[in-house]
Amino acid sequence: MNEKKPQPIQRDWLSKTLAGLLLGGVLALVLSSLFAQLNGDLPFSARRQLANWMVPPTWLGVLGTVYFFSSGLRAWLWLGGWAALLTAVSYLLRLT
Repeated sequence: MNEKKPQPIQRDWLSKTLAGLLLGGVLALVLSSLFAQLNGDLPFSARRQLANWMVPPTWLGVLGTVYFFSSGLRAWLWLGGWAALLTAVSYLLRLT
């Protein structure tokens, strides 16, 4: 009888959580900014409210899915890469 032992809890849950909290917040704000920039035809008050209300679900969505990464380093690299890319896109859209 050769039973496999269950996998131990990974020790990098703290780094995944921090990546989700910090970079997830950045992603949520940048995506909200992109939404507001790309929907200029909406009235300002509606656009502002929609942009504000999409931040918490986006942030919590990233925070909830960050544990699917195989390591904390991968979470930081992927989320950091997406945050940098979307921030650059948002900045370039402001220039035009």
